[in-house]
Amino acid sequence: MAERFDAVVVGSGFGGSVLACRLAAAGRSVLVLERGRRWPVAEYPSVSQANWIYDPDEPEKQNGWIDMRFFRRMAVVQGAGVGGGSLVYANVFIEAEPNAFDGGWPPEITYDRLKPHYDMAGSMLATQEIPDEQLTERFKLVREGAQAVGHGARFRKLDLAVSFDPTWTYAQEDPHNPAKSKSFRNAEGMTQGTCIHCGNCDIGCPVRAKNTLDLNYLAKATANGAEIRSLHTVRRLVPVDGGYRVDFERIVDGGRQPGFVTSAKVFIAAGSLGSTELLLRCRDEHGTLPNLSPRLGYGWCSNGDFLTPSVYSGREVSPTRGPTITGAISFLDGTVGGERFFVQDGGFPDLLGNALEHVASRNWMFHRVVSRIARTLTRLARDRDPATAIMPWFGQAVDQPVGQLKLRRRWLARDGFALKLRWDPKPSKAAVQALVEMHRKLSIQTGGIPLVPFTWTWMNYLVTPHPLGGCNMAASQDAGVVDHRGRVFGYDGLYVVDGAIIPRAIGLNPSRTITAVAEYIAELDLAA
Repeated sequence: MAERFDAVVVGSGFGGSVLACRLAAAGRSVLVLERGRRWPVAEYPSVSQANWIYDPDEPEKQNGWIDMRFFRRMAVVQGAGVGGGSLVYANVFIEAEPNAFDGGWPPEITYDRLKPHYDMAGSMLATQEIPDEQLTERFKLVREGAQAVGHGARFRKLDLAVSFDPTWTYAQEDPHNPAKSKSFRNAEGMTQGTCIHCGNCDIGCPVRAKNTLDLNYLAKATANGAEIRSLHTVRRLVPVDGGYRVDFERIVDGGRQPGFVTSAKVFIAAGSLGSTELLLRCRDEHGTLPNLSPRLGYGWCSNGDFLTPSVYSGREVSPTRGPTITGAISFLDGTVGGERFFVQDGGFPDLLGNALEHVASRNWMFHRVVSRIARTLTRLARDRDPATAIMPWFGQAVDQPVGQLKLRRRWLARDGFALKLRWDPKPSKAAVQALVEMHRKLSIQTGGIPLVPFTWTWMNYLVTPHPLGGCNMAASQDAGVVDHRGRVFGYDGLYVVDGAIIPRAIGLNPSRTITAVAEYIAELDLAA
């Protein structure tokens, strides 16, 4: 007989982890199906120097850390694994500003209504600001830039899902050595460490200072009886008596094995692209959910992400040291140039240093000399950032939700269809360009030379780690795919709970908003 659960959650990111946690705590039988693998520290790309790529077409061959999708005018970066986007994001866990809810949302969703859920999300991920004694050179540069352009009052620290040791400093000997991290057990009994500013936030924190979802929400869900099955990709949903049949493929011994379970309720939380694609396939390819809203796939946006590298002569910026993002200048009130945007410091991992660490840790007999040399070079690399003169000015803009995700026939593909994105840059160009111009101004005013990517200036091509929309929340089926409770119009017991339902750009990192909305949906579902 088929396995049956009270709830199946598809995906384990900022939406799915919340539903798994809250439903399991309420005594429901919960199964989480995650397409990616579980990630022990030894397999993080920062440690293993492997496992980089997730291939959605052949996950049995490549089921690594990052899923990159390339569309005509947009590239999307996604995480893959137990913990979803929390594995690859830059730790920034901040509330949307109240004006983000002024339009585009169902009337039930307001900042005040979400505020207690924002607070709960922050508590679960144990957010902290970077300590004053640990300010990065990038943080100082952004603060200096805000003052230089006359907007010092707009600068602020950011809430980070990072565990800091207040006694750690850059002044100590070999500060980025993993041995300088202090081990502790978090509120869910998981072993973590404190931040050593190694800069590997996006490719796997080797000391587990990053408070990823597998260490809190998912740990609590498991403790309350939820089951998490990794390397399971959901392919189809079929209505059956008493709920839904969830068809999946699991990776076994390098191949795909089909299977299914049934459930009274299904909570889709596979991300903006993943959730939208699953429902599109159910409606347009398999025909199992034919009455989904005609607005499915519409209302997509990139949340205006943009990065402008800048080169500084004679100044140490050290972008590979410290948490990836720590401070910001907010222009989200729209009073500067009429557009809304959010400027942040950006960072990136020291890939060369990580490679040396990997070689130095090997103990192969015929590599003893190589290992000794690597250990020496590693020590030198820790003391001197190889990209010290580069400042990645980062940020988000409030772009327009005009993108459309759709399926197109792909004749030579195994499944016959591929996800496509139609995105017109014109309606969002003013907002993105306002962010770019502020990057230029901040860079020049602090002595840098901005290098705006030609992919934008010549091609209007963007890269986003924060895709939103596709299954937009709305007041009716004619306007969106789900209601304010995440319930899919026309299908009882079917929900979408992730970034796919966010109906507009919020102009800053959306992880905490997605989590707060998921907490709100869980509360209403359990109260029903």
